[in-house]
Amino acid sequence: MGKGRVETLYFALRQMSVNFSLRPGERLNEVALARQLGASRTPLREALNRLAAEGFIDFEPGRGFICRKLSVREVDDLYQMRIALEIYALRLVVANAADDALGEIAGFLDRTREGESGGWTLEDVVAFDEYFHETLAALAGNKELSSTLKNINARIRFFRWVDMEERRPRTQHEHREILEAVIARDGELAVELMERHIDRRSSQIADALKECYAKLFLDGDFTEPSFIEEVSI
Repeated sequence: MGKGRVETLYFALRQMSVNFSLRPGERLNEVALARQLGASRTPLREALNRLAAEGFIDFEPGRGFICRKLSVREVDDLYQMRIALEIYALRLVVANAADDALGEIAGFLDRTREGESGGWTLEDVVAFDEYFHETLAALAGNKELSSTLKNINARIRFFRWVDMEERRPRTQHEHREILEAVIARDGELAVELMERHIDRRSSQIADALKECYAKLFLDGDFTEPSFIEEVSI
């Protein structure tokens, strides 16, 4: 069995999960998926097991693989984990990151400023937001931390796509404030700004999840977002 084939199937299925082209709670038909993706059952099953281990889909004995459901508890847990990771990383970045690396992030914020390049889609804005946070965290130099943060961001990407509709006007400004605190090597201010930027109350999560499910199940004009996995600006 070629590892490359399993990897290809993994990313194709992960994208389907992230975009919720597989509806929450839907049982995955392995025969239909194998036919759709032009795959044999063995590499498909290996890819599905990997996705289940990483939290992108669920496995229920007697039912098989199930498209994950979004819940307030799960999203809240993921946000708490994200805050813990990013704050830990940020303290290391404030202490150790090179000025030129921080300058590159500042340049990225300049190039992606709202309204200066023909107007960004909501999918673009989510991708830019992820890129800012993941690139800043990567300066901590901990690969496991970066990998875990990327996993979390992918699992809440659809939720954040809905949530960003309300937050879009102030997100860029908040990123700039965080980065300025890091450049000034003011760790306490940077952490305070980051925590305020990321944190979500349970009520906010519940409201946004209602909107997620309304789009997935009720909106007749709903078009699945096409999220950008990699950003190069």
